[in-house]
Amino acid sequence: MDPNEPPAENYANPRTCLFHVLFKAGALAFYILSSLFFNSFVIIFVVTVFLAALDFWVVKNVSGRILVGLRWWNEIDDLGESVWKFESLDQESLARMNKKDSWLFWWTLYLTAVAWTVLGIFSLIKLQADYLLVVGVCLTLSIANIIGFTKCRKDAKKQFQRFATQTIASQFSSTLQSAFSVV
Repeated sequence: MDPNEPPAENYANPRTCLFHVLFKAGALAFYILSSLFFNSFVIIFVVTVFLAALDFWVVKNVSGRILVGLRWWNEIDDLGESVWKFESLDQESLARMNKKDSWLFWWTLYLTAVAWTVLGIFSLIKLQADYLLVVGVCLTLSIANIIGFTKCRKDAKKQFQRFATQTIASQFSSTLQSAFSVV
């Protein structure tokens, strides 16, 4: 190891990373391995969907906030319209987020959806409509988090650009005012 080389970055939140991956892996592993141990579709459905729902909740409310500094939710307004709400850390804090944590968050988010899609294709090929239902619920939860966090990340970038533009305009305006006040 070269002494001039910077140390490799470790996970800043290993416990959060573990639970971020654990529920995803748990739901997938239970779904894949459950037919070896259970004959009951109801047990497979309930436990798999429960694990996927836990994953959805943990990602949306805990690991998203800690690992990438983002949080989203959806509300129905008085007119019955769906309104997306986003929270993000300020741009300086987002820039300081751990790269490994962020990488793990985004890759597992997308890979989980890919895994559920592949399992759905297998269920479709085997003509197992009941198992396709399980996969559909789990895939829907995964895609909801992908859409929510992607929109949230775009909103955070938009807010930063708006803030930067306002700051530059304010600086320019105050510079012009001070220049003309001297004259």
